[in-house]
Amino acid sequence: MTARMYARAAILPLPPMDRARQVTEALASYIGQANLKAGDRLPAERELMAALAVGRSTIREVIRHFQALGVMETRKGSGTYLLKPVTTATIHMPLSFDAIHLRDALLQTLEVRRGIECEANMVAARRRTASDLATIEEKLDAMERVHLAKGTSGPEDLAFHLAIYDATHNPLFRQLLEQMREAFERFWDEPFDRPDFARRSFPFHRTLFNAIVAQDTEAARRETLKILDVVEEDIKEMSK
Repeated sequence: MTARMYARAAILPLPPMDRARQVTEALASYIGQANLKAGDRLPAERELMAALAVGRSTIREVIRHFQALGVMETRKGSGTYLLKPVTTATIHMPLSFDAIHLRDALLQTLEVRRGIECEANMVAARRRTASDLATIEEKLDAMERVHLAKGTSGPEDLAFHLAIYDATHNPLFRQLLEQMREAFERFWDEPFDRPDFARRSFPFHRTLFNAIVAQDTEAARRETLKILDVVEEDIKEMSK
């Protein structure tokens, strides 16, 4: 490469580290230094907010991340407790997407979701509890309200699917979809500038819920495929 070519190339400054990731690492470091064990209670939200100089939403996002890993749980009216030892080496699975080619990235996620989500929804149908069903229905109702008001489901769609993943009682299912969340959230802000995106898949979310209620694993699989097939068709059509 010539000196002239070097002159045209620029080394750009690194972007600031994601705040949630910083808090995740700081909290993991604190747990290790404080030698907290399974069953120990973590500092309260307000204490963490003050110590780390971040907002409540960031703290809660980090706690949800650790819950998805199966190492923490929040007990209503009591606080957040450690279920397993945590260190800065606690497993996480960073996945990356090519935001420039969003259409291709979304189609790639659908290929992965077909395998994971069909299995997860079948497992949820077998293992769901009454409490799980109440949470899933709450998310579904919220999704339907947004859909009827705006014509698209937005992040409420993801919340619905995450609630189903939680109903599997296998934290690995949620972990995998959580890693895709960032790409989904960016996409849902402006889905190909089409407010009607995913409208055709909307009714199948209720039929999927009904299959989980009935503990009909094969029906759960069929309804999941219907949702993903319609979403794939919409992505291909609307991104032309």
